[in-house]
Amino acid sequence: MSAQSGRDMLLKLDQTGAGSFLTVAGLRSRTLAFNAASIDITDAESAGRWRELLAGGGIKRAALSGAGIFKDRTSDAEIRALFFAGTIRSWQLVIPDFGTVEGPFQIVALEFAADHAGEVTFDMALESAGQLSFTGA
Repeated sequence: MSAQSGRDMLLKLDQTGAGSFLTVAGLRSRTLAFNAASIDITDAESAGRWRELLAGGGIKRAALSGAGIFKDRTSDAEIRALFFAGTIRSWQLVIPDFGTVEGPFQIVALEFAADHAGEVTFDMALESAGQLSFTGA
């Protein structure tokens, strides 16, 4: 597999809740992180006193983040409205030559910044709010 262009990694929002996904405008960076908590089941009889973990136990979660510039009022207004309402909506992250991760996420952080001589930028963080699916490329 050869290297992929970062601009081809797309974050998409289901704007209506009916499966109509549109790319979030102006993102310059995107990140997806998966985590799974482990459950320690070690006891006094564990072999060699090595830690033992419960297979398949624990809570799974995913965190999505993005940073960039808003290129239009529509995406800016939609992101702000979702954040302030605490709305959970379906999102997709399209990873080139890998696949698409899709599921419910909530925007948990939204930051705006600007330099006097530059554009207004934003950073947002999303946390999974239910079961995610993966569709291979």
